[in-house]
Amino acid sequence: MPPSTRRWLSLGFVAMVIVFGLYHLIDFDQPSVITGSIPAASKNNQFQWKDVPKQYPVSSMMALPTARPAQIPPIQFDFSWRKESKEEKDKREARKKAVKENFAHAWEGYKAHAWMKDEVAPMSGGSRESFGGWAATLVDSLDTLWIMGFEKEFMNAVGTLDKIDFSRSSGEEINVFETTIRYLGGFLSAYDLSGHTPLLAKAIQLGEMLYVAFDTPNRMPNTRWKWRDAADGKPQEAATFTLVAEIGSLSLEFTRLSQLSGDPKYFDAVQRITEQFVRYQNQTKLPGMWPVLVNPKNTDFVSDNTFSLGAMSDSLYEYLPKQYMLLGGLHEEYRLLYEAAIATAKQHTFFRPLNKDNLDILVSGLAKVHEGKVDLVPEGQHLVCFAGGMIGIASQIFGLDDLSTARKLIDGCIWAYESTPAKIMPETFRLIPCKGDCLWDEGEWHKEVLSYQIGPEAIESIFVLYRITGDTTLQDKAWNMFQSIENHTRTDIAHASLTDITVPIPPKSDRMESFWTAETLKYFFLIFSEPSVISLDEYVFNTEAHPFKRPSPSWGWNTKGT
Repeated sequence: MPPSTRRWLSLGFVAMVIVFGLYHLIDFDQPSVITGSIPAASKNNQFQWKDVPKQYPVSSMMALPTARPAQIPPIQFDFSWRKESKEEKDKREARKKAVKENFAHAWEGYKAHAWMKDEVAPMSGGSRESFGGWAATLVDSLDTLWIMGFEKEFMNAVGTLDKIDFSRSSGEEINVFETTIRYLGGFLSAYDLSGHTPLLAKAIQLGEMLYVAFDTPNRMPNTRWKWRDAADGKPQEAATFTLVAEIGSLSLEFTRLSQLSGDPKYFDAVQRITEQFVRYQNQTKLPGMWPVLVNPKNTDFVSDNTFSLGAMSDSLYEYLPKQYMLLGGLHEEYRLLYEAAIATAKQHTFFRPLNKDNLDILVSGLAKVHEGKVDLVPEGQHLVCFAGGMIGIASQIFGLDDLSTARKLIDGCIWAYESTPAKIMPETFRLIPCKGDCLWDEGEWHKEVLSYQIGPEAIESIFVLYRITGDTTLQDKAWNMFQSIENHTRTDIAHASLTDITVPIPPKSDRMESFWTAETLKYFFLIFSEPSVISLDEYVFNTEAHPFKRPSPSWGWNTKGT
């Protein structure tokens, strides 16, 4: 998930900085203030989101596909022919055990200091309500508990779900995107893995709430949602500007909710957004990609001039091949959207950076369009490291010759980890595109936001590439990364973000976002697990690393009643 602050490279990014600050809402060093309460409509605890009258009801629902799922090519390497030696297994198991112990450390710190709060403060032992006040770390970590074998802890956490009340919130405004990927994704994944019905019931309860955010004249959601106004029945409309990732990254969770609940309205809601991306893909200032900012109120998806696979856009692109898989390969528009987008990204945002060892690596930067001219902004981001895994998966399921591109992007992220004193990749950094002869400039490396927010994107893609190729050297790279991260982030309570990785002992900040236990540690655990554990041919991960069951011609749709 994205960190809380970034520094852009030019004066042209000043407005974007303001928007990006709003995107993340919470300052790393200041606790949130609880300001919300039960809305007037919920007196006597009888308020139900499903009972809120609809201002703009849908007259005809788009239906989920019901035909037999298509035969999608396998993603994972065939590990069956490779026999693991005892020495190799012992090493892998020892590494997995170390990851599991670090998760247990973070989980115990959360339980002891911030139980039922959104986050634990890993330095002070305080707590934060950063994402609605519904126990974000608890819900976000449910499937990790199950995958790692903490069944007693899992059942204890599930037993607390009745205490989570979606008729109230810790803030006046709800981030629909964050709520969807962390909470809804967390409930759905934990249900898919465990089959415990209270989890699906909670997902439906939350889905009813989030669906009200779509009750606007054009059915585009209000992604920064004044939930109290909606609960009181006041008319709503979508915003005049929205980060494209926020409106474009709801499809997996809402589709899976429709599949499991049998209610088509959630799929209908997100499919209407997809129609806008289809409509405008070739009308933007960089045809093939969509700009960072869009105007859902007026369905203007073309006016902005900044394009990226990174912050504020990332999961929009990530979800295109993943939604294709979740829909059983029966919605061809997702393949077409992805292929057009990645062709443009490769042409205008990927570049080979200058590096001391002249490695053949790639980084995904930004593109800005001025009067028809496309300019590359050669900025690296930790967050955009997800792209290697995305491209690797798409190359497998769509039969594209892009696996070498995926490898070069992932190698670029590994290089960034290995190139700092702390051996940890910074959140953003300036690079020099290498065109012909160019000279190394050590100073250029140290100009941007050199913090590390314990995010998952690099290990995510390394895990995916390992599962695709079977290359065990990637496990070694992952282990080196894990040791550096664990060594610098661990506190007596949990694990902390870092403020400056350019020094040998990086200073810590008092923040541990829920994606540390939901994503980062989960991917580290899985790369050292048996390849059959959460197989990429059986599950698709949402952008918060929550695995959903995929359909298959062999076992059907994994939906309600099947």
